[in-house]
Amino acid sequence: MGSNDFVTLFFLVAAVLIFLQLRSVLGRRTGNEKPPFEPYSPRDVQQAPGGDDGKLVTLPRREDAGDDRFSAIDAFAKPGTSLNSSLRDLVGVDPGFNPKEFLNGARMAYEMIVTAFAAGDRKTLKSLLSREVYEGFDSAISERESRGETMKSTFVGIEKAEIKQVGVKDNEEQVTVRVLCQLITATFDRDGKLIDGDPEAVGEVNDIWTFARDVRSRDPNWKLVATESEQ
Repeated sequence: MGSNDFVTLFFLVAAVLIFLQLRSVLGRRTGNEKPPFEPYSPRDVQQAPGGDDGKLVTLPRREDAGDDRFSAIDAFAKPGTSLNSSLRDLVGVDPGFNPKEFLNGARMAYEMIVTAFAAGDRKTLKSLLSREVYEGFDSAISERESRGETMKSTFVGIEKAEIKQVGVKDNEEQVTVRVLCQLITATFDRDGKLIDGDPEAVGEVNDIWTFARDVRSRDPNWKLVATESEQ
C-alpha cells in the first residue's frame, strides 16, 4: 500500500468514528425536547423558542392585519378630514391603493405626458391617456403639425403635487391631483420664428388632472381622464 492510500484510509476511518460519536449524542432523546417553533402557524398564539418563562408571542390575526392598510392613509391625510375619509373609502374598494405611492406615480406620469405632448409623441400619450383625452391631445398636435409649428419644452420640475379629491363611481376609482410645476416652453413657426412662449424663461403651470382606473381590471395602470388649468 502506497503512502497516499494509507492517508486516504486513515481519514476514512476517522470520518466514520466521528459520525458514530455524533449520532450517539445528537440522536438521543431525553424527553425534555421543546416542539419546533413555527412562525407561520395558523394558530393565533404559540410559545416562542426558549419560552421557559411561559411568555407568549401573539401573532396578528388575519382580520387584524387588514387594519394596516389604513395606516398609510392616516400618515398621508389627517384622520377626521374629508380627504382621509375619502381615501379610506377608496381603500375599501381597492385594498392595494397607497396615496403616497400613487402621488409619486402621478408626478412621473405628469412629466411624461407634458414632454410627450410637446414632442408630438402619440405612442406615449396613447398609453397614458383615456380615449377621450387622447383625442383632444392628438387633435392639438395635428393642428400644430398642419401649420408647420414646433414646440420645444424643457421640464424644470414639479414644485408641488397634492391629492385634491378621491371617489369611486361605476366601478371606476378616480383621483384628482393638483400639480404646480415649472416649465420652459416655446412654440416656433415653420420658419423658426418664435410665436408663443419664451425659450429662456421659466414659467409656472398650475394644472388639475384626474386619473382613473377600473377596479375590476387586473391592469394596475391609471390613465388621465380629465385636465384643466387653474389660474
